[in-house]
Amino acid sequence: VRAAPLCRTGALLVNASRAELPLFLGELHYGLFGGQRLRQCGLGGRALRFAFFPDLLRVIPASIHVSVIVFCVVLVAAALVATGFFMYNAFGSPSETLHGPAGLYLCSFVCGSCGCLVLALFSSEVKVHHLSERIANFREGSFTFKTHSEQFGSSFWTILACSLVHLLNAVLIRVAGFQFPFSKPTDSGTCTGGADLMY
Repeated sequence: VRAAPLCRTGALLVNASRAELPLFLGELHYGLFGGQRLRQCGLGGRALRFAFFPDLLRVIPASIHVSVIVFCVVLVAAALVATGFFMYNAFGSPSETLHGPAGLYLCSFVCGSCGCLVLALFSSEVKVHHLSERIANFREGSFTFKTHSEQFGSSFWTILACSLVHLLNAVLIRVAGFQFPFSKPTDSGTCTGGADLMY
């Protein structure tokens, strides 16, 4: 996540105008395990590096954050298994993993579901629980920071794209596993054509 925390206390002390507001905007970059913060309250910036474990453990919603990490691990593991099955089926003897179409789309469905859970939990941690403000106000005694702007980084959008591809893959495999009426084999007992005319 990339955010810009506003030093609210400093801006109110000097009654900052709109033109002076960028002097009170800092920078905040963080991921799942740590990040970097540039604190700016009108007199220049001060850089600070932080880690979620153990520094911010009491400040953040730890259960949601640990759940995001666990689902990321499951997502990576299931994606590796799905890739292994793909390589085996593409370059080896084609076979259906487990039994039938349900086994084929199982790994893709697990990857897509875990990706959606990661996205939902992390975005709720950032937006609902105001994670950027909690990080910006960590160990700040007299200054109060408010989030001026925040946006998700490229890794968030990469997980979204991968989750959509895995869910689409699961849907396509499931549709391919159905027996449609027009794809049923013809009955070999009913012969038509020249053989019937001969008898």
